Amino acid sequence: MKYAVCNELFGEMALGKVAATLRDAGYRGIEFAPYTVFGDFSPLAIRNAVTGIAGALAGEGLQFVGFHWLMVGPEPLHLTTTDESLRQRSLDHLRRLLDAAGELGGGVLILGSPKQRSTVAGSDRATAIRKLSEGLALLGDHAMSCKSRILMEALDSSQTDVVNSLADAHALVEEIGSPGIGEMFDFHNVGDETEPWDRLLRKYRNAIAHIHINEMDGRAPGTGTSDYGPAFDVLRETRYRDWISMEIFEKPADPGETVRQALRFLSRYDDELPLSPE
Repeated sequence: MKYAVCNELFGEMALGKVAATLRDAGYRGIEFAPYTVFGDFSPLAIRNAVTGIAGALAGEGLQFVGFHWLMVGPEPLHLTTTDESLRQRSLDHLRRLLDAAGELGGGVLILGSPKQRSTVAGSDRATAIRKLSEGLALLGDHAMSCKSRILMEALDSSQTDVVNSLADAHALVEEIGSPGIGEMFDFHNVGDETEPWDRLLRKYRNAIAHIHINEMDGRAPGTGTSDYGPAFDVLRETRYRDWISMEIFEKPADPGETVRQALRFLSRYDDELPLSPE
């Protein structure tokens, strides 16, 4: 299995130093939140950022994994709004992110962004899901041309009312029916599920193309009491070989120590990691 880190936990640290820290810790890639690197999202800002990302990764022999927090930007964006002008701008925003991913060799685009997909006033959940489905269907071919995929992230109902479970995500992806649109699994975002991690992974394993790992409270793996063993048993049995990215919802005082400790902890469950468990 391949391990990466979502970059926002490093705050304002220079990309070159982020890459060196992760390389030294044993990670193989970086997943980026666009709002942390693309400034005002102008063509020039994106072009300069892509050049900087490519250089930082190449300098340390790391891979570009993809983007997440896709719809956080300098202007309002929304994928299920009844304002068709805003909806079109939002789809165009995703196209630009796909273009950037393509320039970096292709990757996954994790579609979480709860506020930008939730039902708006004057609409309903069924309409929102239909608009989301139709919008993503329009992007499937472009994603493939960029050697990338948009992956639907299930988020529990405390965050959004649109796609709250892996079953919801799977149904949406099946309806769209495009190889450019897929689904992923996040250890943290299972609040509406009724089955444990391992059963969910076994049920949807053939469709899961990416994983975010964290504790249920959003901190780094190993800082809580979670037992990842059964879940990793499923991943090992089913020969999962895609990325496992650590995404946490805090900016630690010592990011380097946090990422080192997390990977060392995960070596308890993955004997392919060249680390020794503590």
